[in-house]
Amino acid sequence: MMARRALIAAMLLAACAVTPARAERLVVSLSNHRVAVTSSFTGEDLVLFGTIEPDRPQTALRSAYDLVVTVTGPRQTLRTRRKDRVLGIWVNVDSREFVRVPSYLGVLSNRPVAAIANADMVRRMQLGLNNFLLPQRIGPDTADTVRDDPFRVAFVNLETQYGLYRESPTAVTFLTPTVFRVAIPMPANAPTGSYGIDVQLFTGGVPVARTNSALEVIKAGFEQFVADAARDHGLLYGLFASLMALLIGWFGSVVFRRD
Repeated sequence: MMARRALIAAMLLAACAVTPARAERLVVSLSNHRVAVTSSFTGEDLVLFGTIEPDRPQTALRSAYDLVVTVTGPRQTLRTRRKDRVLGIWVNVDSREFVRVPSYLGVLSNRPVAAIANADMVRRMQLGLNNFLLPQRIGPDTADTVRDDPFRVAFVNLETQYGLYRESPTAVTFLTPTVFRVAIPMPANAPTGSYGIDVQLFTGGVPVARTNSALEVIKAGFEQFVADAARDHGLLYGLFASLMALLIGWFGSVVFRRD
């Protein structure tokens, strides 16, 4: 009996030694890592291509995968104000400051994030606009509030209307079971700066692989020259702008002067 047990244990150890554990890795490539913003810029659609590969040779891949891509723009501190009618006039009666939140936030997936993983995991991994942390300054403290907080809802709705916050359950397309493409829209009002791209792979509601990429939105052409001049030579830029305003005003008075 002891010899039989020892033989079974040895066979199990040998099977574990020769059977590699399933593990995946992501290989991604972005169509354009630098977006140039000029006076004629009306937005751009970027494409992220990727493949799912075994982490080790001769490792079998699973059959069904889900993908969630989160794109975050430069961090900014923004303020949301609430208006109310006072004595017949609409005035700002309250405000809330959102501290270092993404200026651009895109959550892109192949199906709704609620169908990819359970509620606890989705909330813990900040998948989706409703679960992404948006810290607010409330008095002396800074914290994220519940998803149905009026200021949070209003802030997300406003950013969504501007095209800066978006959640799309159809932006990820699996061309084959292991090859995918992701459409990343950059609106015309996309803030300049560095953007992070977080790619997370799920199967059966469990995260199995993760990778990152990045892109940069920059001003180019005459807009970049003006921005650099205003930043690096503020005094000269101000004098030149004032002189131009005076000349344009004088020219207009001459052209439209009535005799």
